[in-house]
Amino acid sequence: MIDQATQDKIDLWLNSAIDEESKAQIKAMSEDELVDSFYKDLEFGTGGLRGIMGPGSNRINKYTIGMATQGLANYLLKSFPNEDIKVAIAYDSRNNSKFFAETTAAVFSANGIYVYLFEALRPTPELSYAIRELGCKSGVVLTASHNPKEYNGYKAYWDDGAQVVAPHDKNIINEVQAISGVEAVKFDKVEANIESIGRALDEKYIKAILDLTLAQDAVDRQSDLKIVFSPIHGTSITLVPEVLERKGFKNLTVVEEQAEPNGNFPTVVYPNPEEKEAMTMALEKAKSIDADLVMATDPDADRVGIAAKNNQGEFELLNGNQAAALLIYFLLSKWKENGKLDGNQMIIKTIVTSDLLNRIAESFDVDCPDTLTGFKFIAALIKELEGKKEFIGGGEESYGYMISDFVRDKDAIASCAMLAEMTAWAKDQGLTVFDLLTEVYLKFGFYLETLVSMTKTGKQGAEEIQAMMAGFRSDPPSSIAGSKVIKICDYQQSEEKDLVTGTVNPIDLPKSNVLQFFLEDGAKISARPSGTEPKIKFYISVNMTLEAKAHQASVKASLENKIEAIKKDLDL
Repeated sequence: MIDQATQDKIDLWLNSAIDEESKAQIKAMSEDELVDSFYKDLEFGTGGLRGIMGPGSNRINKYTIGMATQGLANYLLKSFPNEDIKVAIAYDSRNNSKFFAETTAAVFSANGIYVYLFEALRPTPELSYAIRELGCKSGVVLTASHNPKEYNGYKAYWDDGAQVVAPHDKNIINEVQAISGVEAVKFDKVEANIESIGRALDEKYIKAILDLTLAQDAVDRQSDLKIVFSPIHGTSITLVPEVLERKGFKNLTVVEEQAEPNGNFPTVVYPNPEEKEAMTMALEKAKSIDADLVMATDPDADRVGIAAKNNQGEFELLNGNQAAALLIYFLLSKWKENGKLDGNQMIIKTIVTSDLLNRIAESFDVDCPDTLTGFKFIAALIKELEGKKEFIGGGEESYGYMISDFVRDKDAIASCAMLAEMTAWAKDQGLTVFDLLTEVYLKFGFYLETLVSMTKTGKQGAEEIQAMMAGFRSDPPSSIAGSKVIKICDYQQSEEKDLVTGTVNPIDLPKSNVLQFFLEDGAKISARPSGTEPKIKFYISVNMTLEAKAHQASVKASLENKIEAIKKDLDL
């Protein structure tokens, strides 16, 4: 049974100016499909839109994309009165991404806004670069990141090349919500306001990446480093092979079955390098050629997953915390060796990313502030500290890394280049990637992290997640897995409570529904409901001192047991 509010929305669309094909698709829908497609409006959140493609108010289509763009255009016109406003638009390999990008360009152009539209698919980080390089006030990339093939999305950026943050995020949402319907959208393209961009900008972006090189001598000596790379049917094929070749790597093997951009992602279940399944083909290729490094990126090329041979000679995936730690250790080691550290540098990580990065930074006398989860917060802090602190690099546990600040979002293109350089630097010293990781653990402690993601669907699921967080706040555990809770950070209340001394200190970050429990044995557990999915995520981090390489297996086993005890105690 379709409720009246949903039926009203269906009737509104059928009686609107949408095209006849969309009307026919709506009329052919089953009752369940109609409810799913129209029971609400697809929410324009703080990061933009993301949803399943198809006709309807709760779907990604020409009209929801158009209304989002009209709202963003209205906000830009209010924010920059009497100014020439320019925007940049990019799109990934997903089905309909090019069409949605052209729709976005048409709406902006019809509102008198000048558009730089990439001539073909390009990585998200290049869109971030283009915004600042071309003096744009905003930018949009059409992508659903690593979601399944049925999805697409719309990410909005501001003039600093970062995804929108307060107050612009909420203000744009208000403008989008004020769009009364498709009739309020200016769809009629003004060709004179649209300029195609491509190779010239690629060249500038590639040069900026190559200029980051810190160990060219090691790359030259290890130019035959065996690298396997997969774009997983996404945009990174446009730049990663060229960047690696121009950097000096001569032995790159691309996974041919996944090299062609394809929005159906035919060789994987999810085009997500965080998933072992998505890396299967790359790992098989690596075994066949005895590779030194395996890298794979998601469709819009802002995340990268890596693998290498472990100490048993088997290929093993590194998690995002491990890869971030290796990158930061390499960057800081070379900056120090090259005499570039003067106490005025910083790296940045998120609150749920391994504290191993803090330990590494501290040893190099480099600041390591934390931000909320999301690269837009890292970018906001870079902007706030511009001219005061020099940003070297940063990352978050979900496979996103940023080197330097010419891009203000996670960047898999620059990260692939730097991870390959790091591997060459290690091999030049007779070390594998895992040998280098062991060296880091010996110096700073063996940190092990895991993520537990619990899905709670529907209205009842959302209520269960709220009740879980409320329970943690009203009756927090005094100990977890036999270790005393000594500190609680509540980012919603902006309070850090030291349970040993009883002192309460403010947290100087935006409010967010996140709780962290710090244990006497050094463990950290973070509880964070997802802002975009019906999930609650628990990030568990444990650590121990590693006295000798020979103890690595036993220390790892102890840490794994500790994680399992924490999961059992919290009923995860």
